[in-house]
Amino acid sequence: MAAAMRVAVAGARLSVVLRSLRGAGRSLCTQPVSVNERIENKRQAALLGGGQRRIDAQHKRGKLTARERISLLLDPGSFVESDMFVEHRCADFGMAADKNKFPGDSVVTGRGRINGRLVYVFSQDFTVFGGSLSGAHAQKICKIMDQALTVGAPVIGLNDSGGARIQEGVESLAGYADIFLDTSYLFITGPDVVKSVTNEDVTQEELGGARTHTTMSGVAHRAFENDVDALCNLREFFNYLPLSNQDPAPVLECHDPSDRLVPELDTIVPLESTKAYNMVDIIHAVVDEREFFEIMPNYAKNIIVGFARMNGRTVGIVGNQPKVASGCLDINSSVKGARFVRFCDSFNIPLITFVDVPGFLPGTAQEYGGIIRHGAKLLYAFAEATVPKVTVITRKAYGGAYDVMSSKHLCGDTNYAWPTAEIAVMGAKGAVEIIFKGHENVEAAQAEYIEKFANPFPAAVRGFVDDIIQPSSTRARICCDLDVLASKKVQRPWRKHANIPL
Repeated sequence: MAAAMRVAVAGARLSVVLRSLRGAGRSLCTQPVSVNERIENKRQAALLGGGQRRIDAQHKRGKLTARERISLLLDPGSFVESDMFVEHRCADFGMAADKNKFPGDSVVTGRGRINGRLVYVFSQDFTVFGGSLSGAHAQKICKIMDQALTVGAPVIGLNDSGGARIQEGVESLAGYADIFLDTSYLFITGPDVVKSVTNEDVTQEELGGARTHTTMSGVAHRAFENDVDALCNLREFFNYLPLSNQDPAPVLECHDPSDRLVPELDTIVPLESTKAYNMVDIIHAVVDEREFFEIMPNYAKNIIVGFARMNGRTVGIVGNQPKVASGCLDINSSVKGARFVRFCDSFNIPLITFVDVPGFLPGTAQEYGGIIRHGAKLLYAFAEATVPKVTVITRKAYGGAYDVMSSKHLCGDTNYAWPTAEIAVMGAKGAVEIIFKGHENVEAAQAEYIEKFANPFPAAVRGFVDDIIQPSSTRARICCDLDVLASKKVQRPWRKHANIPL
């Protein structure tokens, strides 16, 4: 009897244990399903950003969403997202409510490839709090920047933000410090603040629109009709650049013969020295496949800068534009050129310079604005650059502006002059008015000056140009020089940093 009771008790206990185990087993089996569902729900929420209604509003403005931009920019299927589940940490002003929590916050970050080359990317999501920058937002951007630095890859930022997130106060400002056409605007303070402080009435477009920053301020380098056009051009631009300053620029297979002659260049410079021509035509004729990616085409148009290829190699192009202000250098063009030259030198991109410059632009506005200081920036940039430097003087090279434009005196590696080149202190007319002031036969004096100085020989006999070449041979000569200079190495004394005349 006792034994039977012990068996019954043991059986009861075993039954309880089994039921417990079954319950635990069911719990263990169902728990992963629940977590997986939550993960999937969060992913779907992150993909929707601020929701379908805000996505539709973004499309109505003619703008793509953050994820659509990334999808268009990167190679198909190459994007690997990071920090999709990150949410903001603000609890003030009702921000802790579930309706104000969005997985990924207001920026999409990760890595991918453009034409097979690694790149890190962040794309601000305007559908989530207007793309405003929070502490979490900044943290995500800083993380991919650190990762990119570790592996030596570039970072592309697609900005679409209303600024710092007001609800987070100083934390969002700290985030900025850590990072630091009719649809985009860029300004420090908006029109309302400007109105309250200075009493100026100004629209968003006038204050910080694409036209303002690409033609007047120089803050933006290019403007495009829409997101698709911008991102397609960004992919093209990326192909010219190395992944980091430790890597060489990509070399593409070239089907344009490096020794190709360009007969049209022999007649492109007008016989009249005062007649303008388009320097872009010369650039197109010389570079591979006539492909030239111009930078800042609508700002300081009297100087041209951009990227091209010579025999498949990326090169930086700088050239005076005789069609605008006769190609004179002024404050804006000097700064534009200096910034581009330093960029190319930073990433080991050779420089080709086409010179037709009658001097610096005269006038009180330029003098009061500091043309001497700003002009010195371009001189400094060329002098400091250690990349291969090839210079071609097509026509005028007068005065100090001649020195500034990658002359032999600034350590130019190869300097050529066309037969039409005029290398002198100034133009014949101005020089004669000074030298022969009060002289009776001014025309004869001017002819004498032209005979002596308005040609490339005075510079050639002094070694300031390496050769006087036929314009049609320009491409062949430059390609040959770049082959020789590919192994160029320049050792400079150690210094903490350069002291460019800012």
